[in-house]
Amino acid sequence: MGLQSIERRLERMVEGVFRRSRGSIRPIELGRRLVREMDDNRTVDVKGRRMVPNDFTVLLAPADHSSFNDIEDALITELSEAAREYAREEAYHFIGPVQVRLTVDNGLKNGRFGIVSQLKQAANGVGAGSLVMPSGQRVSLGDHVTSIGRLPECTITLDDGNVSREHARIAPGAGAYVVTDLGSTNGTLVNGVRVTGDQKLSDGDIVSFGSTHVRFEAS
Repeated sequence: MGLQSIERRLERMVEGVFRRSRGSIRPIELGRRLVREMDDNRTVDVKGRRMVPNDFTVLLAPADHSSFNDIEDALITELSEAAREYAREEAYHFIGPVQVRLTVDNGLKNGRFGIVSQLKQAANGVGAGSLVMPSGQRVSLGDHVTSIGRLPECTITLDDGNVSREHARIAPGAGAYVVTDLGSTNGTLVNGVRVTGDQKLSDGDIVSFGSTHVRFEAS
């Protein structure tokens, strides 16, 4: 189900972009290989979570790389989001932000490509982070505490009757952002599991405050 879902997403998101490209490689092929890299290289951490690569280098022949010049940024964005969606579908976890780059490999023939993947933490501290709100708006997280609740003085004010006045906070921790529930009535959930104490956030996690669900992105 997960692979079929991500392929449908890639068809919708990427094929429109592909129409502006004249290369011999379709973006959907890159997406399929990328999620296969996640499946083939998954590991289990000490908490029993299935960890998968979050850093992907796509190797392309010079001509194929050139064919993506005009759409490279859009393609990278779509492939990164595809990786996040597939991780959510399969209950995979990342140890750092999802990164995708396109690189020339002079040893490759046109129409052939490779992907090198690895599990990679943010290079410096917690890196950059943001919350994607239900409206699609992104709220950047910095090196300060972000408060969430119904009070107007909260950093993020939610008009949600199931959210407490001072519901939760998100703060930079040791190498990751951490969400903490502030004794709210309905609790704070990460990927459907209620938070107790400080909970580290991974790229792509879904954080729920009352009836409001937001996505955490580490980049």
